[in-house]
Amino acid sequence: MDPTAQRRLGRTDVELTLVGLGSAPLGGFRGTIPEDVALATVWSAYNAGITYFDTSPYYGYGRSEHRFGQVLRQVDRGSFVLSTKVGRTLSPLPPGAPRPGGYRDGGLPFAPTYDYSYDGTMRSIEDSYQRLGLPNIDVVFIHDVDLYTHEDQDLVDRYFGEAMEGAYVALDELRRAGDIRAIGGGLNDAVSCARFLRAGDFDCMMLAGRYTLLDQRALDDLLPLCQERDAGLLIAGPFNSGILATGPVDGAKYDYSDAAPEVLHKVRAIDAVCRNHDVALQAAALQFPLGHPCVCAVVPGAMKPEEVEANLTHFRAPIPAELWLELKHERLIAEAAPLPT
Repeated sequence: MDPTAQRRLGRTDVELTLVGLGSAPLGGFRGTIPEDVALATVWSAYNAGITYFDTSPYYGYGRSEHRFGQVLRQVDRGSFVLSTKVGRTLSPLPPGAPRPGGYRDGGLPFAPTYDYSYDGTMRSIEDSYQRLGLPNIDVVFIHDVDLYTHEDQDLVDRYFGEAMEGAYVALDELRRAGDIRAIGGGLNDAVSCARFLRAGDFDCMMLAGRYTLLDQRALDDLLPLCQERDAGLLIAGPFNSGILATGPVDGAKYDYSDAAPEVLHKVRAIDAVCRNHDVALQAAALQFPLGHPCVCAVVPGAMKPEEVEANLTHFRAPIPAELWLELKHERLIAEAAPLPT
């Protein structure tokens, strides 16, 4: 596959490269990244022809937006597509206050507060403009209204209601005014994505880790709904937060925690099939989601230019049809999953 080839985002006029660059690692999620290395990572993607970039105020408590902006405001604004997210506002920490948890390097000295209201959404977008140093944003996602994040269904339901009455109204208003080009949800499970799609006029969803070589639960409901609504799907976390990049090694991560024995067993089986066909596990992981016509792009993160380059090499690697057929025959991927061609 050609990572610089483009697909249209649902029914919009937004065209995305098949591979994007996600910025959670650049915010410091996995560890400290020196500023020059972070900026070189963004430049390496752009210079290689990758022109879709996804960020969020939450990633590094503003740091990833600052880093993306530092690079992207130096190039032609029409040469790339940028998405960010709403759902948290950031407030400066008092001197000496402890940093919030969640980022290994601590992030910038700001504290996030959940806010899916209309006013909170408008403030979040204005703050993103300031951090990015850019006059507009192409796509905005409502972030993390899901059980994985909040761990309490009543709280999820409350935030969902707030988001539909507030954030959605604000984003739809900005879309109708032409200030943003597409709106969606950025979520950690397919059920939550489908819930938003049914509740409003969304153009797309960004789904983290739930339509991958390891997990195809999105086929049950979300992907048929995307086809029905002509909504695009973006796959973040195509390595399931690590294990499909590292392979089933000791300490391999799945959904940001140590992989359970049954997950390790399944990845060993998938990896064995890949090895039988002389294909890297990472190549199969990056290419598999694009087999579905509703998937517009895969959006892996990277901590250094070499990771960007490795991802692009894996995406270009030829994969024989027999590999996909063997994975289906061994029931390692869902029978209903469309296969890359």
